[in-house]
Formats: sequence, C-alpha cells, structure tokens
Amino acid sequence: MNDSIPANNALHETTLDSVAVFDGVLLHVRRDTVRLPNGHPTAREYICHPGAALIVPVLGDGRLLLERQFRYPTQAVLIEFPAGKLDPGEAPLVTAQRELREETGYEASHWRALGKIHPSPSYTDEIIYLFAAEGLTLLDARRDDDEFLELITMTSAEFSAAIARGEVTDAKTLCAFSLWVSGIRN
Repeated sequence: MNDSIPANNALHETTLDSVAVFDGVLLHVRRDTVRLPNGHPTAREYICHPGAALIVPVLGDGRLLLERQFRYPTQAVLIEFPAGKLDPGEAPLVTAQRELREETGYEASHWRALGKIHPSPSYTDEIIYLFAAEGLTLLDARRDDDEFLELITMTSAEFSAAIARGEVTDAKTLCAFSLWVSGIRN
C-alpha cells in the first residue's frame, strides 16, 4: 500500500471470526467471516505466507543472472530471478543476501531496494521484497537438498526479448525487472 495515499475507511472489512482450515509446512489457509462496508457478512478464504525476497543480480558486465527452475503447480520450467522465503524474524535484506548465496553462489557488495509487491492479494497475504544486487563475487552455491535449478545469464535486451516472446511468465520476476529497468530507488 502506498502510504502517501490516504486510506478510505469506508472500504475496510471487519473480521468477525477466523478459522484455520489447513496448516502446512509453508502455507496456512484461513477462512474468515467478515463484515462488509455495507454491513453484510461474507466469507474470505486466503493463504498465509511468511513473505519472500527476490534479487535482481547484475553481473559486472551488466548481464542479469537468472534461474531456470521446475515449478510443480505449473508443471513447467520457469525463468526467474533468485528468490526465497523469509525465515521467522529475518529482515528481507538478510533473506535476499542468504538466498543469493545459497542459490547462485554469489555475494554482492552493493544492494538496492526496489520496493515490495503483493503478488496475488485476492487470495494470499504474501509480500515479496525486491532488491537489486551488484558487485557480485562468485563463491560457492549452498542449495538446499531439494533445490534443483540451472543458472543462466541474459543481457537486458535479451531478457526483454524473452518476455516479449512469452518465455518469462513469473509475476515477481516481471515486476522486479520492470522496477529495475525504470531505475526505481527506494
């Protein structure tokens, strides 16, 4: 939410009841009964997610470091920027630094916040924090035992062309690239 835009309290819904429907390892599903602004009750089902951080890694020559990773729900290999979930109590920048090292083997000397996104606010409370990382130094990857991915690089023009061809469909990656290209500085 943009803090410079005043909230319209006439749009708020009031929680009347909240029930845990499912508690998984990563995701938790809730069903709330809410009172709408017109006073009528209705149900809201949503997924609780701990949040995540995404990194736009920029190599010294300007190429972007990306990943190809199989995503089970889509049954497809997607092109994405490195990202990972926030651990409890962990600051988003710390998550970004950890995930960059774990997934790619790189560390960065310069970090810049690009903002945050709500990827699907109609059914999840997830927030993804976006960062650009530069001054990369290759060390070694420390992937989780169940993490399989392939690192690739593209110039900004190549990545834009891949987007235009429909080869990049991951929403968080598209948003981060757009913010990075526009030079957003937070």
